Amino acid sequence: MSAAFELAPGVLAGFTGRYDGGVSAPPFDTLNLGAGVPDERAAVEENRRAAAARLGFDHTRVVWMDQVHSADVAVAEAPGTAGRVDAVVTRREDLVLAALAADCLPIVAADPGAGVIGAAHSGRVGTIKRVAPALVGEMVRHGAEAGRITVALGPSICGRCYEVPVHMRDELAAHTPEGASATREGTPAVDMRAAVEAQLRAAGVGHVTVDGRCTYESPDLFSHRRQAPTGRLAAYVWRA
Repeated sequence: MSAAFELAPGVLAGFTGRYDGGVSAPPFDTLNLGAGVPDERAAVEENRRAAAARLGFDHTRVVWMDQVHSADVAVAEAPGTAGRVDAVVTRREDLVLAALAADCLPIVAADPGAGVIGAAHSGRVGTIKRVAPALVGEMVRHGAEAGRITVALGPSICGRCYEVPVHMRDELAAHTPEGASATREGTPAVDMRAAVEAQLRAAGVGHVTVDGRCTYESPDLFSHRRQAPTGRLAAYVWRA
C-alpha cells in the first residue's frame, strides 16, 4: 500500500493502490474502497478496514462522501457519510476524511495552524465547477489561511490520456486555460491536475504537491476509462 506521508506538521495523508491487499473479486480486484460500484458490500467493508489498519487509523473514524460531481462542501462533525457532496472539511481531531476516485482527481488539504483539514473529488465536471477553490473557501471560513494551506493532488488520469470532444476541452479552458491539453495523437484532451493546481494557486494556496501517476497508464491503480466497471482508490487525510 502507498504509505502514509506527512502532508503538513501533525497531519498525515495517504493514497491507496489497487492491489495493496483487499478481498474484492474481478473486476473490482482487489482493494476496492468504493461502495457506489456493484461490488459485494462485505468485501468493500473488509477492504476499508484493511486500508485503515495499514495506514494506521481506525476505520470507524472515516468520513465518506456520496460524490456527485458538484462543488458542494460539507462540514463533518461525525464519522459516516457527509452527504451528496464532493468536498468535506473538519476541525475535529478524531476524524479521517476520504475522497474516492478512479481517474478523477482526489485532493487532500490541511492548515495545521488552524486545525482544519479537507478532502475533495474533482473530476472534469467538478473542475469546471471549481470544487477545489470551494474546498479552500470553506476551510478559510473555519479559520484557515489560504497561504498556509498545504494540498496534495493524488493519482488521476493525465492530460495526455484524457481525450475529450473539443467542446468539453474548451468548456474548461474558457475559465481555466491551464486545463486544455492534447493527447499524444494530437486530439483534444483535459489536464485536470494542471487545471486544479492553477485554481488553487489563484485561490492563494501556499503549497501544492502532485502525485504524477496516471491512473489510465498504471495497472496498479483503478481507472474507469481503462476498465469499466472497476473499483475506487481512496485519498485519506487525518490529524496525527
